[in-house]
Amino acid sequence: MNLHAPNGLVRAENIEVVTEAARLAEIGPAWDALWSRADGLIFQSHAWISGWWHNLSDLDLWELRIGVVWNGDRLEAIMPLCVQKRRGLRFLEWAANSYSDYEDVLVAPGYAPEALHVLWDQLTASGGFDIALINRLLPTAQMQAMSGRGGVVRLVPNHRSEISHRVSGEWTTGNAWFESQSKKPRQNYRRGKKSMAELGDLRFRLLDADEAVEPVLERLSALKRQWMDARGHSSALFEAGDKTLAALVDAMAQAGVLRIFVLELDGLIVAISVNFVQHRSLMAFVTTYDPAFERLSPGTLLMNDYIMWAFENGYHVVDFLCGAEAFKSRFATQAVRLSTLIAPGSLLGRGVLLGDMVRHRIAKWRAHRSPTKGDGSGTA
Repeated sequence: MNLHAPNGLVRAENIEVVTEAARLAEIGPAWDALWSRADGLIFQSHAWISGWWHNLSDLDLWELRIGVVWNGDRLEAIMPLCVQKRRGLRFLEWAANSYSDYEDVLVAPGYAPEALHVLWDQLTASGGFDIALINRLLPTAQMQAMSGRGGVVRLVPNHRSEISHRVSGEWTTGNAWFESQSKKPRQNYRRGKKSMAELGDLRFRLLDADEAVEPVLERLSALKRQWMDARGHSSALFEAGDKTLAALVDAMAQAGVLRIFVLELDGLIVAISVNFVQHRSLMAFVTTYDPAFERLSPGTLLMNDYIMWAFENGYHVVDFLCGAEAFKSRFATQAVRLSTLIAPGSLLGRGVLLGDMVRHRIAKWRAHRSPTKGDGSGTA
């Protein structure tokens, strides 16, 4: 079977749209092979997508729509999408979108970006969605090539975006990074460590590869629920009995990229960070701390510790992934904006997007017209 048509684009007969869990399992080995060849992030791995899908509790609201391109028995590209029903609309979006940070297609090295247009057209040809929402795209994402392209469903940039913060530098040791910080954060770290050490035996450590992670994940979920309950938040990922977090962590472990850091006081975990290492970066997936010790900032102490560990072990970036939380920006030396592409898939979706665009433009106009500080005239 030839991969490319004479015009350089992939043939439609090479494309398959996976919609069933059984077929998702069958293509696992070929997916794994492409993931390794493409040096994909864990978010695009078969284990990650499968772990999410097999632990969904409301499958009636979801539909798999994973586009794959075959070259014989070898995969050349994967566009892992799904359709979710929410707020009375059907969204075509990334599979495992709620639990993934850097979204993208998975393509073999040297694969022509133009061929993605045919794959996209095949994925969207059957309709069945109101809005295509393709978000969390790094500036270097392969999917950026789809901006302004496509057939009937034409993706265009949207005003929505997210921020990713990271620590980036050429420090050769953890201490070199630490000493580069200003005086106050260094003093706060030393003071916090000293105060906690006065309460008992304080220990920062990386979990061993063969150490059981289940008790640590149970502790993490319990602490997360405490934190969220106090603020009126919730997340299915940390609900008691939910197995999604364990499945995602197992995907990291099986790929050999998992790094779990803990801060323990007399053996009690007071802060946890589930991280992974890829592309010369340490990436922080989930972090939490024990609210009982909030006054001593155990979460911040742990962040200091694993940042120092990263530079000590030859990593040049500590990536906090999505989210503009203040605790991330305190450490960050770089902020990266993640973009969104969007398109209507029905008349209803077109109307919703038109209304959203109008509201956005009105908000921008009002912000522009707002009086400057100290100007009581009411006009700009």
